[in-house]
Amino acid sequence: MRRALVLGVMVFGVALLLWAGWHNLRERKLAMQKARENQVVLIPEKQGEASAESDELAPKMRGKKAPQFALTSLDGKKVSLADYKGRPVLVNFWATWCGPCKVEMPWFEQFRKQYGSQGFEILGLADDADAGKDAISKVAMKSGVTYPILLTDGKVQDAYGGLEVLPMSFYVDRNGVIVEQTAGLGSKDQIEANIKKTIASGAVAQAGGL
Repeated sequence: MRRALVLGVMVFGVALLLWAGWHNLRERKLAMQKARENQVVLIPEKQGEASAESDELAPKMRGKKAPQFALTSLDGKKVSLADYKGRPVLVNFWATWCGPCKVEMPWFEQFRKQYGSQGFEILGLADDADAGKDAISKVAMKSGVTYPILLTDGKVQDAYGGLEVLPMSFYVDRNGVIVEQTAGLGSKDQIEANIKKTIASGAVAQAGGL
């Protein structure tokens, strides 16, 4: 009887240690995720504010042709950048854990409706495709977006110069040229200004070719 009691106490102690370890690991994981969600990175606009960090986040792709891609949407359809040839497109990389991404997504939806008559479209590329369609779809629906949400393949991120921070946006004009690249959360006015610049850039280029 005493041996059984001692054994029971030992089993309980081991179980308690295992639970404590699991609980501690879970708390640390949640804390790290919360920290990532609250991270906001802005690129200094003034030249004098340049730093090593801003150099890393410099717009490497600006002025270059936007890399082509063909990815699967949440509803299982293949969507490619080539489908939007001749239209101004905002390619936005985001993730379900990214707090700043969730701030700007409703703005994107508003601007999509506002400038849709000018051919403007948005493609949201989920950087954490391993999170699963359900989790990604849930965040998209909660943000109220109706523009295409695509699952990344692990290659498109590298094609766009790598993602040092999220959100990361690439403004592609009607000719397929990246006219602006931003990293981190910008202001709503800044986003709209970039959209207008993208639409105007393509229109000017096309007019010049007539």
